[in-house]
Amino acid sequence: MAMTLAALLASPELRLVALTDAGDAADAPIQWAAVTELQDPAPFLGGGEVLLTTGLRQKTAAAQSAFVDRARHAGALALGYGTGLTHAKVPAAVVRRAAEVGLPVFEVPYATPFVAITRMIAEAIAADHLGRVERLLRGHQQLAAALLGGGGLGELLQELSRLLGASVALTQYGARVHGPSTASGAWHDIPIATGLKDRCTLYVAEPYPRDGLIDYAQSLIGVELASQARLRESRRTVAGQVLGDLTQGTIEGQDAALRLQTVGIAAAAPHSVLLVESSTGRPRALRSLPLPPELGDAASAVVDDRLAVVLETDDGAAAAERLAAYLQGAGIEARVAYGGSYAHASGLRWSYFEAVEALRHGEAVNKPSRLSLTSLLLAARDVPLGDLAAEALDPLEAFDAAHGADLLATLRSYLRLNGSAGAVAEDLGLHRNTVRYRLQQISELSGFDPTTTPDRVQLWLALAARDVH
Repeated sequence: MAMTLAALLASPELRLVALTDAGDAADAPIQWAAVTELQDPAPFLGGGEVLLTTGLRQKTAAAQSAFVDRARHAGALALGYGTGLTHAKVPAAVVRRAAEVGLPVFEVPYATPFVAITRMIAEAIAADHLGRVERLLRGHQQLAAALLGGGGLGELLQELSRLLGASVALTQYGARVHGPSTASGAWHDIPIATGLKDRCTLYVAEPYPRDGLIDYAQSLIGVELASQARLRESRRTVAGQVLGDLTQGTIEGQDAALRLQTVGIAAAAPHSVLLVESSTGRPRALRSLPLPPELGDAASAVVDDRLAVVLETDDGAAAAERLAAYLQGAGIEARVAYGGSYAHASGLRWSYFEAVEALRHGEAVNKPSRLSLTSLLLAARDVPLGDLAAEALDPLEAFDAAHGADLLATLRSYLRLNGSAGAVAEDLGLHRNTVRYRLQQISELSGFDPTTTPDRVQLWLALAARDVH
């Protein structure tokens, strides 16, 4: 600890005599000791010094009072007046004026050289600096040990709180990761650089010591969070391969259960699948996005640029709402959908397809509806629906473009209105014969007759596949 004015005055070897009340300055740390015989020492003071003088040029009471004023204005902590040379005792004008402006004054007897005072202060400052450096190094070691000793980020933040003697909190993507709420009280916020657009912030409750420990903690936290993001992305890639194989039907039964277990999913328990799809077409953030604390233990994967979260829950709706609120707070534009809760690998696959189907609704949170055969076909990778759509619809699109016709619009209306030519005529403002003529053109160009059930199914699937892709 740096030397205070009270400690300096109490030193028996210096034999200093206080002539005025030190007041609040008694416990203030001395920044340095300055010796001067100038009439105006202000240009050479930085504030917080003990100013030492023999008053060589202070011949009159006015000069003595003016010297005190200049020292006080320059921020001197106290004035030490040497006696036995220029003045037999400290001038009364100095003591009087110092008491008026609140500048502590003490007498330095002839037997005490100024150098003894400056040496004592310098040694105290050096010892204090060395002590702070040693404490800082110990703090660095303790923070690193807390992080690397198995406790992770939570242990690091707890150790930081202990070393600072202040509460700390950490937020990322707008969610509180550690510590108390920062809604009330005085907090100092420190941005954490992680390489991600995650608005990560460390909060430290005021007051706390500014000794450089925060800077080191700031670096450690940033490195740890960046490492966690890379690990999370890697694990989601691996889990995505397993979940992708399951949804494609290339693994099933016991083999599927074993593969799922390797990525933290116990297939025998009921699970609900949550899917997150970027609304901006930039899904990169989803690969490393941490889950909100209440979903932090759930298995997650990246499948087809979507984030899949597998939860052991029978309330996928509540989890989807929480996840959507978290994404909104994080500034990520995305849609969330969920499937029903089912047990075993086949049930997990079913829940996944329900969530895929629900995403087509386009809402912020999408609840599943009854899973249709159409949805399963659209989700299957080994069904060439893209080729079917091109074969059936490309000739219609080309004809419409060349002749300004509306065959595709007519076909959509016909399928939507359950094959009623009269309803299509009313919907599009056409004569029924015009509708029948267009249906004949559609049959000739596509090779599928929309008036027969098998071909109507083919055309429906073609349009659905075109809409999805």
